[in-house]
Amino acid sequence: MIQKLIHTYCRLLGWLMVAALALMVVMVFGNVVARYGFNSGITESEELSRWLFIWLIFLGATVAVHERAHMGTDLLINHLPAPLQKLALVIGYVLMLFVTWLMFSGSVAQTRINWSVEAPVTGLSMAWIFAAGVVFSVSTAVMLALDLWKVLTGQLTLAQMQLPSGLEPTEADIAAHPNQN
Repeated sequence: MIQKLIHTYCRLLGWLMVAALALMVVMVFGNVVARYGFNSGITESEELSRWLFIWLIFLGATVAVHERAHMGTDLLINHLPAPLQKLALVIGYVLMLFVTWLMFSGSVAQTRINWSVEAPVTGLSMAWIFAAGVVFSVSTAVMLALDLWKVLTGQLTLAQMQLPSGLEPTEADIAAHPNQN
């Protein structure tokens, strides 16, 4: 149930990323046309495009965590016996959750500090920039905690962690890494 909710949430984030990218393209292209064609510019477009780019990065990183598309190194882990592989996964998840907590606390602090600070061009609150970190850290903390639970209960193996979400290891993968089951 919660996995389906997270999947739906990430699909929504995907659509938001498409909208942000489309808005960025329109604003930047419009600004270029205005500058070269009419010798004027849209001053707000640069600032808003930068903000959308920041949100695009954080939303994309959230989706990447859900799809397990982030980079990882398994050179050492593949040579460990199965119990130590599980321990390494647990330690990895605890460290990722700790970094996510640091990201959350820093983003919340920066959002509060910048709540009354106005952007130079649009006059909007600068807190909107730092709120992207809050959304990212809360979203990924839920996903990481769920995956950690799955590792602890044996529902998620190292072989499954090395593949994007939804793909199962082939028989050749299992034969090549027998200690991962």
